[in-house]
Amino acid sequence: MLFDIRTIVGGLLGLYGIVLVITGLVHDTAAEQAKTGGINVNLWAGLGMIVVSAAFLAWARLRPVVVDRPDPGAEIEPATGQD
Repeated sequence: MLFDIRTIVGGLLGLYGIVLVITGLVHDTAAEQAKTGGINVNLWAGLGMIVVSAAFLAWARLRPVVVDRPDPGAEIEPATGQD
C-alpha cells in the first residue's frame, strides 16, 4: 500500500492542504482579501485539498491493489512451440 499512487497523491495533497490552511489562518491580510473579493482562498483551497486527500487515502485503504500470484505448487506446462 505504501507505493500505491493513490497513497502518494493523497499524502502530497494532504501536506499541501495543511500548508494552505495554516497560511490562510495566519496570513489573511486586507490586501489578500481585496485581491480575492473578500474570500480567504488559501483556507478554502486547503480545506478542499484535505478533503480530496482523505478521499484518496480512504480509496487506497478500502480498495487495495491485489496482485495475482501463481500458486507455487501448481505445475507449469512446458512450451512445445506448436499451436
